[in-house]
Amino acid sequence: MASRLRIRHETRVGYPSPASSSHNEARMTPLTLPTQTVLDSRVVVTPGAAMWTYWDYWGTQVTVFDLADPHTSLSLTATSLVETAPPTQLPTPPSRAEIAARSAESRLAEYLSATPRTTVSPDLAARAVAAADGLDAHQAAAALSELVGERLAYTPGTTGVQSGAQDAWDHRVGVCQDFAHLTAALLRAAGLPARYVSGYLHPSPDAQLDRPVAGESHAWVEYWAGEWVGHDPTNGTQPGESHVIVARGREYGDVPPHKGVYRGAQGELPQVRVEFTRLA
Repeated sequence: MASRLRIRHETRVGYPSPASSSHNEARMTPLTLPTQTVLDSRVVVTPGAAMWTYWDYWGTQVTVFDLADPHTSLSLTATSLVETAPPTQLPTPPSRAEIAARSAESRLAEYLSATPRTTVSPDLAARAVAAADGLDAHQAAAALSELVGERLAYTPGTTGVQSGAQDAWDHRVGVCQDFAHLTAALLRAAGLPARYVSGYLHPSPDAQLDRPVAGESHAWVEYWAGEWVGHDPTNGTQPGESHVIVARGREYGDVPPHKGVYRGAQGELPQVRVEFTRLA
């Protein structure tokens, strides 16, 4: 049964003295895919600014705007209405040898390379290879996700956007971003192309209709098994009607919800608020 979700994502940044100008990119517009349909989506910025959009290399819709006049704060609000579908049946995976051959001659190779946030030690990479040995793609993904789940405790506030997979493994704590980075790193070490997914997860799928609930952005992974297959290592589940995909890339650095540069004194950390309303 499909679900219909309204998502409101607000980001506010304040500056101790006026920023003379700023350039900003927002990746907050969900994608229309076989598993989800975007019925409405808009981005509003205060102070007002002209906006334009483009599709980046990784297939994400990016909203761009410049503020040329001095401003003491920046408010960015993205609102979307999305219809989502339940999980689909897992495809029959090719052999691991077939996956390796296909990856060597296509863009899948980009999702096998380590990035700054998905680099792990040789010992940990070898452990991933051993854990996935003899398993098909789905079994290997499940085994590696279980390894991550057993190692990490979900602990908000212990890591930041610059944290990497090895940091999470060493300190045994993290948030969804760390679970996703570490799982992607282990999948790649085992020879399975993996990409980082940025989006949203409704925190209460049985929430009363038309009643807003507070939530957060979310991150999970997709691995290639003849086609891209999603897996949420933080929750140990296949993504379903409560998940909404906004962007995919190699790691967080490819898909930040908001990225900007400005001229002025160092500002405060962004204040972010995400609200979900289940409509059906």
